[in-house]
Amino acid sequence: MKVSGLIILFSDFGQSGPYVGHMNAQLIRHAPTVPVVHLMHDVPAFDVKAGAYLLHSFTNDISGNVVFCCVVDPGVGGQRLPIVAKLDDRLFVGPDNGLFEIICRHAAKPVEVWEILWQPEKLSSSFHGRDIFAVIAARLAMGLEMNGNPDFKPMLTGLTRFQQWPENLFEVVYIDGFGNIMLGVFARSIQNFNVLKIRDTEIKFARTFSDVSFGEIFWYENAYGLVEIAVNGGAAVDILQVSIGTAVKSVP
Repeated sequence: MKVSGLIILFSDFGQSGPYVGHMNAQLIRHAPTVPVVHLMHDVPAFDVKAGAYLLHSFTNDISGNVVFCCVVDPGVGGQRLPIVAKLDDRLFVGPDNGLFEIICRHAAKPVEVWEILWQPEKLSSSFHGRDIFAVIAARLAMGLEMNGNPDFKPMLTGLTRFQQWPENLFEVVYIDGFGNIMLGVFARSIQNFNVLKIRDTEIKFARTFSDVSFGEIFWYENAYGLVEIAVNGGAAVDILQVSIGTAVKSVP
């Protein structure tokens, strides 16, 4: 593979603390000429399922020769495998714990998967994002080949942590800084006349914020194709008092 045009980071590390900085340092050290984009570091902590739906939606329109370094890894140091998944012309580096489940379902071509056998001389038990995933992502971005390379083992059966998650997850998967609530539901899968219901609150569709009155709650298709619940000029999370994993119903 030719040198990548981009490395993209996706994690639940948050913006505070040393973790993102150490990941970035490894990427710059091993791929100094490749730009790094910090797509998201506030995936709900430890929540692989929420991360899987967000990863697909937030990266669906990013194509080309790109390497994604993805770390939502509550099982770090355990039995899950470190892998590289090739989806069309993109590479995803991270744990084989279900994080790549949804995006692999939607790949246009059969997905190729390799187990990462390489390890550094000094490997921590709890920070494989720095010690393995960032290094491998950087080396791949610089043109490292996997086929025939003893550092990688082809996984003929693909992902080992196959998850029986639904195509559309009627749960809260993300709450942004404005208090808007994203569901793991692709908006194209439900009709505009459908009403969403959280406990006793019914929420109707609107195209965008300016189509409703100030302070009114509504749902719409957000910029990533997901169903999002919002308030014009307010925070939906304050009104609905939901958290990650709260169930949402759709009523025709």
